[in-house]
Amino acid sequence: MTDVPTPQVRPARPYFSSGPCAKPPGWDASKIATESLGRSHRAKIGKTRLALCIDLMREMLQLPDTHRIGIVPGSDTGAFEMAMWTMLGARPVTTLAWESFGEGWVTDAAKQLKLDPTVIRADYGQLPDLTQVDWSNDVLFTWNGTTSGVRVPNGDWIADDRDGLSFADATSAVFAYDLPWDKIDVATFSWQKVLGGEGGHGVLILGPRAVERLETYTPAWPLPKVFRLVSKGALAEGVFKGETINTPSMLAVEDAVFALEWAKSLGGLDGLKARSDANAAALDRIVEDRDWLSHLAADPASRSKTSVCLSVAGADEDFIKKFAGLLDKEGAAYDIAGYRDAPPGLRIWCGATVDTADIEALGPWLDWAYASLSA
Repeated sequence: MTDVPTPQVRPARPYFSSGPCAKPPGWDASKIATESLGRSHRAKIGKTRLALCIDLMREMLQLPDTHRIGIVPGSDTGAFEMAMWTMLGARPVTTLAWESFGEGWVTDAAKQLKLDPTVIRADYGQLPDLTQVDWSNDVLFTWNGTTSGVRVPNGDWIADDRDGLSFADATSAVFAYDLPWDKIDVATFSWQKVLGGEGGHGVLILGPRAVERLETYTPAWPLPKVFRLVSKGALAEGVFKGETINTPSMLAVEDAVFALEWAKSLGGLDGLKARSDANAAALDRIVEDRDWLSHLAADPASRSKTSVCLSVAGADEDFIKKFAGLLDKEGAAYDIAGYRDAPPGLRIWCGATVDTADIEALGPWLDWAYASLSA
C-alpha cells in the first residue's frame, strides 16, 4: 500500500454508525437526570418520568391523540414482533421486503407464525412495486430500510379505505420525516436511531384500528407475558401511560428524555428534519464529486436521508472491511461498513444527531482511504 497524504482535519465527532447512532451534540453523562435512578419504575417518580418521555415523543412526532404510545422491551425488533404476534392472523398478510429487516418479518410471518404471507420483494437499492399491494390484507413493511438506504417516498400508496392494518417498522424514519399518521395503524421504532438514545427499549405506536383489532381478535397461538397488550378483553391502557410490561432501564429512559428535550430546543420535528436533510445533502455532494462512489439507492425519491448506503467501485467485502478499518484506526469515522447482509459498501448515518460539518470533513478521508487501498 503506497503512502497517501493524510487529511489534516478530522470530523470532530466521527460517529457515523447506523445504530446505536451518535449521541446528540453536547451530550454528556453528567447531564442526564438521575433522580429516578435506583428507584422503582412503579414508584411515582418512575411513572412520572416514563410518562414525560411518552408526552415528549408525542409532541416531537406531532402524533394525534388518536394514537397511543407505549415503551416496550426488545428495541424496535421487540416492538414489531409484539405487534405481529398480537394482531396478525385475523386476515391475510402481505409482507414487503427490500432489505434484511423486512426479510426478517417475512421469516417471522411465514416460518414462525405460519401465515403463508404474500411476499413482495425488491433487490437492495430498490423499492418493490407498491401498486401490487392488496389492502384487504394486513401489510408489513419498513418505512426506511436501514440496511439498504431505501425508503418509501410517502404514504400515498397506503389506501385510505384499507380493510387490513398497515404495520410500519419506522425505526430509521421517525424524527426524520413527516409521517402520515392517518395512514399508519402500527408503527415501531427505537431511541437508538434518530434520537441517538440507548438500545434495549422499543416504542410501539397504535392507531385506533390497531386497538380495535387487539380488543376483538385473539390469536391462535400463546403469547408470552412481554407481548400481552390486552387484559380481560380490553387494551391494557397503563402500558401507554408509562406502566411498562416489564422493568425498563430508567437510565435509558432519562437518556431518551435528554435527547427529546434537545430536539425540542431545535424547534421539534422541523429542527430534526432540517438537520437530517442538511447532512444527507452534504453527503450527496461528496458522492457527486467522486466517480468511484455512488448511492446504492439510485432513485432520490426513495433514497434514505438517515441511513445512507453507498457503493464503492470495484469493492468486495474484504476491501470494505479494510476501508472502514483504516478510518476507524485514524479516528476519522467509526462503524461505516455496510450491513453484513447487504452488498459490500459503506453506510453513513446522516440523522439529526450528526453535525453537517462532520459529514463535510469526512469527504477527504474517504478519498484517503480509497486511494490508500487502490494505490
